[in-house]
Amino acid sequence: MIIVDQERCKGCSICTKFCPKNVIGHSGVFNKAGYDYVEPQNEDCISCGICSQVCPEGAITVKKEDKVVYSRPQVLTDSAFTYCPGCSHGVINRIIGEIIDEMGLAEETIGVTPIGCSIFIYKNFKVDYVEGAHGRAPAVATGIKRVYPDKFVFTYQGDGDIGAIGLGEAMYAAIRDENFTIVFVNNGNYGMTGGQVAPTTLLGTVTTTTPKGKTVHEGYPVRICETFATVGSDNAYIARGAVDTPANIRKTKQYIKKAFQHQLDKKGFSMVEVLGACPTNWKLDPVKALDKITDTVIPYFPLGEIKVGKEA
Repeated sequence: MIIVDQERCKGCSICTKFCPKNVIGHSGVFNKAGYDYVEPQNEDCISCGICSQVCPEGAITVKKEDKVVYSRPQVLTDSAFTYCPGCSHGVINRIIGEIIDEMGLAEETIGVTPIGCSIFIYKNFKVDYVEGAHGRAPAVATGIKRVYPDKFVFTYQGDGDIGAIGLGEAMYAAIRDENFTIVFVNNGNYGMTGGQVAPTTLLGTVTTTTPKGKTVHEGYPVRICETFATVGSDNAYIARGAVDTPANIRKTKQYIKKAFQHQLDKKGFSMVEVLGACPTNWKLDPVKALDKITDTVIPYFPLGEIKVGKEA
C-alpha cells in the first residue's frame, strides 16, 4: 500500500518512472504549493518500496500488511525540503538520514554545510549543524573534529563549492588525512546562484556563464575523486555514486555508509561524490534530467570506489 503526503509531493513524476507495476500517477489535483501531486491509480502495488526510495521529497510511505516497508527516516524533521522539484539533493538527504538512523549516530553527529542549494539543510536533520562560508566547510569541520574527536562530523557540499571556491580547504583536508567525511553533490553547475559553469561542468554544456557551451577555455571537467585520490593517506576512502536509478541509489548508500564507518573506525579521510540532477538549471523535466545522468554524466564520471585504503 502506498501513502502519499499530498502537501509534500512536488509532482516531479520520478516515482511514476520507476514504479514496476505502473501503480502511481498524477491526481489532477493541486496541493497548497501548486503541485499536481501523485496518488495510487490501482491496487497492483507489490510494496517493493522503489517509489519511496526515489522520491526527492520523502513524501511516500509504503506498507505491506500494516507493516512499514519504506518511509521517511526518523532523523529527518517534518520540514519540507526547499529544493526544486526533482532535485537530487532530496534523495541524497534521505540516504544520509537512513544511514544515521541505522548506525545510531543522531546524538553524536555534527554536520557542516557551506553556501549553496543545501544552505538550509540544518532544517532537515535532527542533528547539530554548523553553517560555514562558501567553500569553507572542510576547514570548519577540521576545527570541530579536532576539538571533539569523538563526534561524528561530515560536510555536505556542492561541486562548485568543493571544486573551485573551496578546493584548497577540501584538498588539504585530504592531504592532512583529517578524520571526517565529505559528501558532495555533483550536478555540474552552481545551482543556487544561477546555474553558472562549474569545475565539473561537461564540455559543450550551456550555462548562464557559457551561453554558447563550455569549452576548454573554461577548463576541462575536473574529476574530483580521482584528483583527491592522488594525495593524502593510502588508507583514505573515496568513492563515486549516483542517484539516477534505484540500483545506483542503493549502491550510493553503501558507499556513504562505508565512508561513515571509515571515520568511526578512526581511519582518516573519507569522501563520497554523488552524481545528481539539477532539472531547473539543466532546463529539463526531472525524469529527463535523470536520463542525462545515465547517458551523459556517468560515462565521464565513472561510478565505483576510487580509493580503498589498505585497512578499509
